[in-house]
Amino acid sequence: MKVIDMHCDTIAEIFYRQDDGENASLRKNEFHLDLESMKKGDYLVQNFALFTPLGRKRTGDPFTYGMKLLDVFYNEIEKNSDMISQVRCYEDIVKNQQAGKMSAMLTLEEGGVCKGDVRLLRDFYRLGVRMMTLTWNFPNELGYPTKVTEGPLKGTRYDEDRYGLTEIGIQFVEEMERLGIIIDVSHLNDAGIRDVLVYTKKPFVASHSNARAVCSHPRNLPDDLIRAIADRGGVIGLNYSSSFLRDWKEGEQEASRIEDMVAHAKYIRNLGGIGCLGLGSDFDGIDGELELGSPADMGLLERALSRAGFTESEIEAVFYKNVLNLYKEVLPG
Repeated sequence: MKVIDMHCDTIAEIFYRQDDGENASLRKNEFHLDLESMKKGDYLVQNFALFTPLGRKRTGDPFTYGMKLLDVFYNEIEKNSDMISQVRCYEDIVKNQQAGKMSAMLTLEEGGVCKGDVRLLRDFYRLGVRMMTLTWNFPNELGYPTKVTEGPLKGTRYDEDRYGLTEIGIQFVEEMERLGIIIDVSHLNDAGIRDVLVYTKKPFVASHSNARAVCSHPRNLPDDLIRAIADRGGVIGLNYSSSFLRDWKEGEQEASRIEDMVAHAKYIRNLGGIGCLGLGSDFDGIDGELELGSPADMGLLERALSRAGFTESEIEAVFYKNVLNLYKEVLPG
């Protein structure tokens, strides 16, 4: 069965290794995701994020850092052009499939790479970026995360309504919608997501987020926002991380289990309908034991969903059709 995965951090992982003088390749590696395992998993599209962690010494200037990651992406796609090609529009996905190739969509994880300058957003669009998270785990010029994870503000949560999108953030989402850059609200706080609903009209995604009612992690979505994203025609990508799958008790050994992924899938389907559910593995951005630890293992999830009562057409919708339909609607022609 075909697969579209809306989020992985593999480009950043390759960059880290190469920057440290090690050999690392997209074609074959020891990480979660590489092209050979994607081929075995029958992947149609993989979104590759330029993950730019603000606040870390190694990152420095976020725009410069993002451009370094972009170079890694381009080099790896060029070296492996026999297997995969970049896409800038829906028709590119169709053409690549007809040519027997997988498709790579370029995304940004951290709106701070644009430094609050909409001109840089447009430049990233010209370079092929077709999806962007507005934040990662730090406040930036556009808005606020659910929770700060590092640095002196570690543990700070932005729960109040006053922490919505900034004026620049509103300008950004309006321009992203005009250009055809898919708005990704994973990592954005609830107030910010509600502002996205107010200031935009087209479908958008939460590329790697689960249901907060099943696991209380603040990165997961509350019921009202699951319904709102579904009503907009958007898609929520199941995140494979154990931290977002289950509320772990002290002393328990955390592990990413397929049964927990199925529980989130059932909950989101029952709340928002099958049309709002997709995949967002977060491969190479998550730690710990993974029962589904490689693109080659996707059959495990397919069979688990079937045993849980999902029909074949529903599984196809989750695995690729829902996201593909959104791409057809939102990406530029």
